[in-house]
Amino acid sequence: MTRIGCAIYTRKSSEEGLEKEFNSLEAQREACEAYITSQKHAGWVAVRDLYDDGGLSGGTMERPALKRMLVDIKSGKVQIVVVYKVDRLTRSLADFAKIVDVLDAHGASFVSVTQQFNTTTSMGRLTLNMLLSFAQFEREIAGERIRDKIAASKAKGMWMGGNIPLGYDARDRKLVINESEAKTVRMIFRRYAELGSVTLLQEELERQGVRSKQREGASGRLAGGRPFSRGILYLILQNHLYHGEVEHKGNVYPGQHEAIIDADLWSVVQDKLAANRKARELAVGAKAPSLLSGLIFDGDGNRMTPTHANKSGRRYRYYISASLLDRGRPGTGTMRVPASDVESLVLDQIRILLASQNAVDGALAPMALDARELHGALDRAAELSRNWIGIPPEEMKELLRSFATRVTLLADRIDITIGAGRLAHALGASAASGHDAGPTVDLSVAAELRRSGQGKRMVVGNPHQAASDASLVDVLKEAVAAREKLLADTDETLNEITERTTKSKGRLTALMRLSYLAPDIIADILAGRQPPELSVKRLLRTSQDLPLDWPGQRAFLGLA
Repeated sequence: MTRIGCAIYTRKSSEEGLEKEFNSLEAQREACEAYITSQKHAGWVAVRDLYDDGGLSGGTMERPALKRMLVDIKSGKVQIVVVYKVDRLTRSLADFAKIVDVLDAHGASFVSVTQQFNTTTSMGRLTLNMLLSFAQFEREIAGERIRDKIAASKAKGMWMGGNIPLGYDARDRKLVINESEAKTVRMIFRRYAELGSVTLLQEELERQGVRSKQREGASGRLAGGRPFSRGILYLILQNHLYHGEVEHKGNVYPGQHEAIIDADLWSVVQDKLAANRKARELAVGAKAPSLLSGLIFDGDGNRMTPTHANKSGRRYRYYISASLLDRGRPGTGTMRVPASDVESLVLDQIRILLASQNAVDGALAPMALDARELHGALDRAAELSRNWIGIPPEEMKELLRSFATRVTLLADRIDITIGAGRLAHALGASAASGHDAGPTVDLSVAAELRRSGQGKRMVVGNPHQAASDASLVDVLKEAVAAREKLLADTDETLNEITERTTKSKGRLTALMRLSYLAPDIIADILAGRQPPELSVKRLLRTSQDLPLDWPGQRAFLGLA
């Protein structure tokens, strides 16, 4: 009898209860072991390795045990994956598709003990896709309910968690003043009111050895206790909590906690911040730092160097490929572009990311933050986006370098790479790492260098300039026709339908996914309003990662 190696995969979202002698992971494993024993006649044998992910979300693939199991599948050690319930493996339809691809490529299959599904059959796979769709829908609905609850609670002035701000302690989910830290907060506000400069304030605090609040993350790791950056000071000076208020999405409500800063000092500080912001906006010809220095590269991979030229008493800043400076010989991707144009486009894309709660949530998903840290990070992202324009150039440069790892300038677009760990760390998640290793968030904006008057400018490409693509229209027609054939009440098998239509199960699956595109996306493609890079090949190839929600689809396809 052929021996079939079975891997038991278990997962629990929360760390609560993992310390117990008998926990949820062990209960899942027992049920799976019993099922494998019942299939002993078929040669099923449980492998000795344990694949347990305790305290990790099913919305991300960044799970150590899952990665280890996938490696064992590829090596041939595992032929069947056994789980207690399908959502233990993943709650994401896109991630499930990736896992199934690995299983198919290596002749492995997947079984759910409680739901009796096997991915070796087309019907089992269809049913699983439906289940995961509902699981993802349930997850999104739960997220909406949580956000609504948070909004209602903040309107009542309640503090809804996150990292505890300097000057306060948390007791019974309420903020109470920590008097020793509150003295530091009052000193920060008072000195800014006297100095009128965050830069001078930061230098003074560093000389005095004043440090940020030290926090303990969910993992027990300590964070904070470091010198204040200008960006953090800027956030502190605008934090309504210190004025006894709670802010939510631009609205301010009276808080249930005691204020640290009185009304007079608060008003003075906010007036100075506003005045400085206005002065920066009105400044003409002021020396501005090269925000992307050290981060920007051309299409050939050459580092781009900031430079400038003076004309008629004005200073014009540029980024120029290092190869042009060194050798004076341009390559295919070398260029010289106005610095302010590139910086504006990059900053705007990052601001859009920070302003979208769903986008930030998705960007931070691989970090598997706990609910408290994630909520705090989302709040800080929203606050940063609201105050984005007013952040001083030097502080903006420091902020960009804290989470952006690379900006690549191509002939028709600008690609921006952000480290997910770096972003989480910049948003105050104590459990996150600020290192370069790990998952990234990739942004892109269509832009090209065009002549404007006597010079050239970097301008955004028109997303509606593409002509109607007949091949794209044809594939949409094919997708709708395929769906109608599959849903029709006929006696044909899936193999017969595949043979008569697409000749390929993979193409049929892709077409089924495309048949559920948002109506406005279909309308844009029919009218020729799709991005130039959206081809039939790309549409079919990336269909397995296509989000279920319509706004997510628009963003994914570059139509947002």
